[in-house]
Amino acid sequence: MALQKFQDFLSLLVSRQHALFSNSEKASIEELVTKLMGTSGEVSGIVTARRVLDHYVELSQENKLAFFQDLESSFNADQALVNLAYQAYAANPCSKTLNKLSLTTEPRRLELLRRLNQTPGATHDLVSMRADLLGFLKQQPELKSVDDDFVRMFTSWFGRGFLQLETINWSTSAAILERIIRYEAVHAIRDWDDLRSRIDPPNRRCFAYFHPALVDEPLIFVEVALLNELPDAIAPILENDGREAGAKSDFNSAVFYSISNCQPGLRNISFGNFLIKQVVQELQNEFPSIKNFVTLSPVPGFSQWLASETAETEEDESSQLFQLKAAIQALNESPVPETVTEHADLVRKAVFNYLVLTKKGKFPLDPVARFHL
Repeated sequence: MALQKFQDFLSLLVSRQHALFSNSEKASIEELVTKLMGTSGEVSGIVTARRVLDHYVELSQENKLAFFQDLESSFNADQALVNLAYQAYAANPCSKTLNKLSLTTEPRRLELLRRLNQTPGATHDLVSMRADLLGFLKQQPELKSVDDDFVRMFTSWFGRGFLQLETINWSTSAAILERIIRYEAVHAIRDWDDLRSRIDPPNRRCFAYFHPALVDEPLIFVEVALLNELPDAIAPILENDGREAGAKSDFNSAVFYSISNCQPGLRNISFGNFLIKQVVQELQNEFPSIKNFVTLSPVPGFSQWLASETAETEEDESSQLFQLKAAIQALNESPVPETVTEHADLVRKAVFNYLVLTKKGKFPLDPVARFHL
């Protein structure tokens, strides 16, 4: 409570100081960043950090790109100091000179991010800032070094010790539930009734990670179905609202059927592995009878991969790929058990080849396989 009151006081102080400066002084974002990096006063630093972040939000896409380009070119480590520190370490390789070398090689961007993050609400703003940066990377690959520094800082700020696991249920605040609907990335949630069928029945669970600096903003969430047998399809889970579930002691399987990352600006910050392991522990504590923990995941790129692989073999009806394409078409036209059984082995082999053997660089081509494998 005392901490919250202090944070509220700090936010009020920053807003008043910010309003005062806004009325009396208009500075460019470059000038504000220079001022922030040169300030030694705690309060003035907090106020200036807020001014930088607010100014950034108002920039055009062109000026945001220019801001990141300036971070890349003007906020690196001082090369002369790095050379001196390296020479000192080479002459006397000990922990003291090594620490000096490590500190000297750190880009000034990292210190800028730390100073920006001292103002209330800054973490959310910086996550949004990185989402903007990611949008530029494809056309501006030289900005990768800036992104690496964001990842380095976020990996520290969003470490496992800061994450809070919460159960999402029908009594969760409407603000969070609305975000769960919006962020669902695997099986779209159609409406509030559909959401309730996934989080309210006794054999359904939803867990999410939160961070104290991002109020009411889930970082990642996973949906779980509790069953008395291992499933072989997703449709029964999505179509059954679970209200006819048996007693807790009947459940022997927990099926993780959807996991969604919520914050684009936190891409490549690992949450999924921690989340699943902690949820497994939570479920084991609540349901000792559960012995099977499985995932039921889609294969989103399989059809596109199959189409590209069969593009040059469409005239060769004896080829396995051509037969597979015909099998997939038959399944789409008539997804009855007999059709599935007839082509199951062929499809299973092809999916195995796609998931395990087909690569993009050194990683699986399929995005879901990259997460699991």
